[in-house]
Amino acid sequence: MTDLRPLKDLRKVASGLVIASFSIAALLGIAVLLGAGSFGETEGRVLLTTLIVGVESIAVLCYLSVVGHRFAFLGAVGVLVSFVATGLALWITWGGSSATSVWQGFGISLTIAASLAQMCLLLATAGRTRVSPPLWATLAAITVVAVMVILPILEVDGLGDTYWRAFGVVAILDVLGTVVLTAIGVFGKRDHSGQPIGPASLQLGEAVATRVSSTAMTMGLSADELISRALEAYEAANNASDKADFPPSGTSDL
Repeated sequence: MTDLRPLKDLRKVASGLVIASFSIAALLGIAVLLGAGSFGETEGRVLLTTLIVGVESIAVLCYLSVVGHRFAFLGAVGVLVSFVATGLALWITWGGSSATSVWQGFGISLTIAASLAQMCLLLATAGRTRVSPPLWATLAAITVVAVMVILPILEVDGLGDTYWRAFGVVAILDVLGTVVLTAIGVFGKRDHSGQPIGPASLQLGEAVATRVSSTAMTMGLSADELISRALEAYEAANNASDKADFPPSGTSDL
């Protein structure tokens, strides 16, 4: 089994930094609102900066949700793109160049960053290894929507009524897939009592359940994934042992 503890530690550190940075921005925003004096342009920029940092913090948490996943590279790309979008947003907010190219860069990077955040959340909800056909279809819809948003930002000509009708259809499929997969991922594995669905006769003792939970958390796995891998390893070892004990063809016991 792959040891995911270093990745979990990295995620904890990154999450702490995200929370700390947004906490500081939030305190600055509160100080502006409660401070004496008139509410002017500078105060408005501080509040807008707080909003920008907050959105970036949420996005980074989305990207961190796929740490240890086989598609973790999407989170890494998302972090880089979101930094570009955040940097451009802060640049525009604090009086930097507002040329068309800057706004286009901001719009494109924001679209890509938001799409990758959505993908990361869906992948994290589905699990580290399982990518079902409906999930693939939803990821494809997210990609198409992002491309169809970027084209108008680039001021591509010839985007008529048919284009926007097609965009609406794909966007609806995007939202539908996201809602359904999230609902299944969050609620589909639990019964009405809030307990994971499984054979009624399968019950773990408190000590064993605690041990499984602790080991799964250490390795960055769910309890189901840990037990499944342990069973696979046991079956593989058992099969290997049976083959080693089985007499070779053409021999007999003396």
